[in-house]
Amino acid sequence: MSNLSIPTTSPDDYYRQRIDMQPAFNSDLFQQLLEPENLHRAWRQVKANKGAAGIDGMTIEAFPLWMQQGGWQRCKSLLERGEYNPSAVRRVEIDKPDGGKRKLGIPNVIDRVIQQAIAQILTPLFDPSFSANSFGFRPNRNAKQAVLQVRDIIKHKRKFAVDVDLSKFFDRVNHDLLMTQLRSKVQDKRLLALIGKYLRAGVMINDQFEASFEGVPQGGPLSPLLSNIMLDSLDKELESRGHHFARYADDFIILVKSQRAGERVLKSITCYLATKLKLVVNEQKSQVVKVGQSKFLGFTFNRGKIQWHVKTLHIFKQKIRRLTNRNWGVSMSYQLFKVRQYMQGWINYFGIANAYQGCVDLDHWIRRRVRMCYWRQWRKPRTKVQNLLKRGVRIQAAVACGITSKGPWRSSKTPGIQQALSNEYLKKAGLYSLRDGWIAVHYPNQKTG
Repeated sequence: MSNLSIPTTSPDDYYRQRIDMQPAFNSDLFQQLLEPENLHRAWRQVKANKGAAGIDGMTIEAFPLWMQQGGWQRCKSLLERGEYNPSAVRRVEIDKPDGGKRKLGIPNVIDRVIQQAIAQILTPLFDPSFSANSFGFRPNRNAKQAVLQVRDIIKHKRKFAVDVDLSKFFDRVNHDLLMTQLRSKVQDKRLLALIGKYLRAGVMINDQFEASFEGVPQGGPLSPLLSNIMLDSLDKELESRGHHFARYADDFIILVKSQRAGERVLKSITCYLATKLKLVVNEQKSQVVKVGQSKFLGFTFNRGKIQWHVKTLHIFKQKIRRLTNRNWGVSMSYQLFKVRQYMQGWINYFGIANAYQGCVDLDHWIRRRVRMCYWRQWRKPRTKVQNLLKRGVRIQAAVACGITSKGPWRSSKTPGIQQALSNEYLKKAGLYSLRDGWIAVHYPNQKTG
């Protein structure tokens, strides 16, 4: 039923198209870093990404004035003399989709601009040699392509998945190994020294400084590229062994033909990661399972088809429950706006699954949640009856609904409320349809009803 496929352009063609981006190995990369065009492009990207202030409190909006007042010239002078010292990042914690906390390090705006400028210099130098099986934080590559590749590998009778969970990867990146990887293509000592300073900049946690002896803080523009550079040797090792896999940042899955083969692979890769990259595999979360029990980027796979993982569906429903909380105390128009916003973003990513009927079922459940919110907001029996009459419900049915002792959730299923708050009414009010979004993902030229 799906028209989705991986782009047909080969990695070799892709890299040949980008060969003009590669700087010369013997060029002065540090000077390229400070070129006005590179810095302007970096600032535009940082501005577009928005983001919170670092430890200095400077916002994106305040940065242009700081530059006009000579802030950048002072910073550039320090950079050229090798005396610039990045500020520590501000530690914040955000909820992970599957529970727990993810630690982020938020750099100051100026450090975000410099990191972005460094990434723009290093990306064309390193990216062309990255594995075709690496999809995270790379030009013209994304998570959807990684999932589609796994689906296609499974179709070739690889029925078992090696799920490898790297324990606190970003916190445990070995600085010496990473710098060695960087030196393989970067000879500019000033640029290497600056990157080293960023790695050792430290973290501010509740106004207390904590030194950084290992790790790459998530949250800075340079971190995704550095993580790919660090894990590139893993990709090459897997390829040299003939394994079929896909990697997105520190999330990767290896597909094999048997349980026994998977156990051998898990054992050997765990050893490789520990000895060669000094990374720790979470043995409790790493396992060999049938592909239908695997989890990769929020998806699982069944008979060659992409499906939502059960945790993905649970997280989605929990979010919708929060957005349609009948005690939220905001207007229905605002609630519908937030629900629509979340649903659109969700289906744009998770819509690649073979889940048409799942979308239909979720739409039905969400409409009932929204009807419950309306019913709750009308509150008094008289207001309920008036609103039902206004929407074409007969007086006897309206009164029966209005004076019922049923709660909002049970009431939302009654014929009178379904008539008053019909599917068409809710659509005009702004409620989004996952079904329509799914069709748009799979059949972009087809109109939805």
